[in-house]
Amino acid sequence: MNNTKKTFRNLTNPEIERLQQHLCTCDHWSNIFVTDDFSTDSFYNTHFSGVVKIDSQTETIELYGGIKRKAGIYNSTIHNCGIGKNCYINYVKNHISNYNIDDNVIINNVQLIANDGESTFGNAEKVAVLDESGGREILMYDKLSSHLAYIMTLYRYRPNLITKLENRIKEYANQKKLKRGYIGKHCIILNTGSIKNSWIGPYTNIDGAKSFENGSMISKKEAPVSIGNNVILKTYIIQSGSSLTDGVILNNCYVGQSCELSRNYSAENSVFFANCQGFHGEACSIFAGPYTVTHHKSTLLIAGMYSFLNAGSGSNQSNHMYKLGPIHQGIVERGSKTTSDSYLLWPAKIGPFTLVMGRHYKNSDTSDMPFSYLIERDDKTWLAPGVNLRSVGTIRDAMKWPKRDKRTDPELIDSINFNLLSPYTIQKMEKAVGILENLKKVSGEASNEYIYQNTSITQNALKRGILLYNIGIDKFLGNSVITRLKKNSYKNLDELRERLKPDSDIGAEEWIDMAGLIAPKRAVARILDDIENEKVTTLCEIEEQIHNLHTNYYNIEWNWSARLLERRLGKKADDITVDDLVQLIERWKKCVVDLDWMLYNDAKKEFQLSSMTGFGIDGDDKTRLADFEVVRGKFETNSFVKEILTHIDRKSALGDTIISEIKEVEK
Repeated sequence: MNNTKKTFRNLTNPEIERLQQHLCTCDHWSNIFVTDDFSTDSFYNTHFSGVVKIDSQTETIELYGGIKRKAGIYNSTIHNCGIGKNCYINYVKNHISNYNIDDNVIINNVQLIANDGESTFGNAEKVAVLDESGGREILMYDKLSSHLAYIMTLYRYRPNLITKLENRIKEYANQKKLKRGYIGKHCIILNTGSIKNSWIGPYTNIDGAKSFENGSMISKKEAPVSIGNNVILKTYIIQSGSSLTDGVILNNCYVGQSCELSRNYSAENSVFFANCQGFHGEACSIFAGPYTVTHHKSTLLIAGMYSFLNAGSGSNQSNHMYKLGPIHQGIVERGSKTTSDSYLLWPAKIGPFTLVMGRHYKNSDTSDMPFSYLIERDDKTWLAPGVNLRSVGTIRDAMKWPKRDKRTDPELIDSINFNLLSPYTIQKMEKAVGILENLKKVSGEASNEYIYQNTSITQNALKRGILLYNIGIDKFLGNSVITRLKKNSYKNLDELRERLKPDSDIGAEEWIDMAGLIAPKRAVARILDDIENEKVTTLCEIEEQIHNLHTNYYNIEWNWSARLLERRLGKKADDITVDDLVQLIERWKKCVVDLDWMLYNDAKKEFQLSSMTGFGIDGDDKTRLADFEVVRGKFETNSFVKEILTHIDRKSALGDTIISEIKEVEK
């Protein structure tokens, strides 16, 4: 509150008399402090106790629907509170106690607002993700990023690191510890039940909630928090821009920036990071990285780690085998989808951008087979490697995620990399090609079924997977080389070769996906070493170093791409010829065009006659086509289809330009 420098005085005897005439009572009037412009007209039927400071209440406030009321306190009990300027507090059925209420706050028809003892408001509270029985607990705090949570969850094999991180969070929580709760400026709290031990940031809008206890809402003017009807929160932190409405129930949960939970969604011991959405379903001990989305009833996400997930109706998992309890966990890597009524038996690990169809009762690990289909057929799990690369849905998802970033907070907590092709996914493609080639070699090219990590692969799927992965690798490599050459001028072959060398060793080896942040594993390890050795000592410094990896992503990415270039050409940068690069760009052009035509044909399926079933009711085929085109549009005019064709022309022209520039070097 901004009243620390203000002058407060005791009430005068005439003021006390007028307050008593207004049915106001007090245990000790000498403990009530007001400003010089205090007016008794703003207080009716209110009981005061403890020490209460009241700022100026001179203005008129406006309620929803245009109703105007004079600022002040009416029909309430106030105990040990600070009340800011121009607040409207009315019909607090029980009491408000041990709270600082900032300026321009509206509180109307509330059961209870109270803080009991010292509280850290959810900071340093444990959330038991992945393993319901404990062992991977995250300590929440009100600036927690998905990346630091990732480290705390999965790096338990470094106990010294975990201890240092937990100690830093506990120290932070101690700094947040207060005997009074807080309600920030311009908050609106209407028709709400009990609010206990809660820190409510400015511009929070609460209407019709049932109860909150032990938590923080990190609301801001640029990104207010919204809490709606029948919401119940116990031990929580809600980040800026998030909305929780329509019967949401959370227990021991962290909700990141601009998440949306609604329609009776419930979660326990779970964390949700930027832009997650949860409707209707249930979560238990999940790590929901950025853009984890579940919209359907009967969908249960349990003991899993996800990001960029789209969970279909009735998607389910099991985290125990009826032996030692719910100790198993699963990881579904970024960009995956589960179809309606899909099922996964944990433990399992699903590779990035995988489509899961059907029910899978074997413990599979397809993490090195990105962009795949996992299909149930004849009670077996069939793997179709790489086929999601040619899916129009995959490309559409990659395009829509950046557009659906709803974060308006100037301070973005999670560092999110939206790239479909990156060192993280390409290294998996390289590995997948080696695995598939080895399967073909060991089992024979004529084999009808190849077994890999409790999955089956058909001969056609294996061959197609090798082809698609090579297309993906060459497309990424061409993109990287072209971008590098466009950014750096060169006049001769020596300068050209120099541009194709890595800038440093950072990022040269394995990359990882830290719940949205794609970064070199060794660079992350250095940060973790610095934490253990106390070279980095504050949470702010830790988060900043992690964020710097994201900021420098494209510079670091080239260091990995340069090594990929050498591997694909089979020679060092000093030995690369103009002809090598021309062939590389030509191969890139072909990959781009071939993949775009695959996407084009996949999109065309959406406009086939079979997709028109249900259109043109009561009419013939001509009516059905006309109805379909009015509702869905024509294939030729579809914006995504037009973009594919434009992309083919644009990239082909770019390739020709780069080839011409490279050939000029020889002259």
